[in-house]
Amino acid sequence: MLTFNLLRFLRQRRTYWNVVQELSQYTDRELHDIGIDRVDIRDIARLAAREDRTPA
Repeated sequence: MLTFNLLRFLRQRRTYWNVVQELSQYTDRELHDIGIDRVDIRDIARLAAREDRTPA
């Protein structure tokens, strides 16, 4: 059980940082075009990590 929780946590953190890294590369104009403000990047990444259902 502990191993499963650790793997899930690590997978979610990887997803979180991947989303943060990818969205941070966009210019403010590009983010605006897709309806995202730069200050929302971490919230969007947190939501993506929480919804990650990728098998371990």
